[in-house]
Amino acid sequence: MSKATYPLKLPLSVKEAAARLAKADGVSLNQWIASAVAQKVGAVETAADFLRQRAGNASGTDFARILDQIADRPPEPGDERPSERH
Repeated sequence: MSKATYPLKLPLSVKEAAARLAKADGVSLNQWIASAVAQKVGAVETAADFLRQRAGNASGTDFARILDQIADRPPEPGDERPSERH
């Protein structure tokens, strides 16, 4: 596994919390941050893959066509935008 060095600047409160959590996990701060970044990368990539699969061949035009089928009427009571509620 190749490694790259990246100078990371964190707000002091975030660094202190990360250091506390790393200590509780019994790992170095560097290991803890690397693991946290890897988890986030995995979550974002998994979500992106899921959404791409769900979208299939759909397009923005397809979405607009579906929205055009919605009746133009006032929302049901309780479904108004907060600024429109009485």
